[in-house]
Amino acid sequence: MILTGELPAGAKLTEAALAERLGVSRGPVREAFRALEEVGLVRLEKNRGVFVRQITIEEADEIYEVRTILDEWIGRRLAQSVKPEQVNELRALVNRMEKAAAKHDVDTYYHLNLDFHDLLVGYCGNAKLVATYRRLVNELSLFRHQTLARGGGTLSVSTREHREIVERIAARNPVAACKALLDHVAASRDRMHQSHPDISRGQQLATVGTRKGR
Repeated sequence: MILTGELPAGAKLTEAALAERLGVSRGPVREAFRALEEVGLVRLEKNRGVFVRQITIEEADEIYEVRTILDEWIGRRLAQSVKPEQVNELRALVNRMEKAAAKHDVDTYYHLNLDFHDLLVGYCGNAKLVATYRRLVNELSLFRHQTLARGGGTLSVSTREHREIVERIAARNPVAACKALLDHVAASRDRMHQSHPDISRGQQLATVGTRKGR
């Protein structure tokens, strides 16, 4: 429900209502709230309850700045350590992204996009990096989903950027791989701003996560 935006920014979540809706007891819902808080999707406020997480566009910019640093390291690391089967898996994923883009299937493309970056960070073999990166991706997801859904050609441009990343990594060129990832992050950030011209500084948006808790 958070993924689809059915639970909007700032929505208060109650154990009883969700337990009834999902057909479970309140215990699992309570545990889910804790897990969702850990991955940045909800916030727990003492004596007030649980709310869908919100971030400002300034915070989104800060997250992109951190992602720039991480993606640069990821590009360099993978260009030095990537395995042929990993390259094949990434290429196959980009092929699926191209098919989704051709159909303008935003939902499918969105999840494939998340899968792509999750594979990159996972291939680095650093568990702390994976946890940190997934939380950042969670916090950016609403902006990214809406960005992909708006404007013509966004999906195809994004797909080309992803293919460029894969080919630079496959060529084992650390400098080029870093540049491809940095260019992609910068372009994604620009698209976010272009897709939200009506968002004033300080306005808050809901955070949307992923199936894998990224």
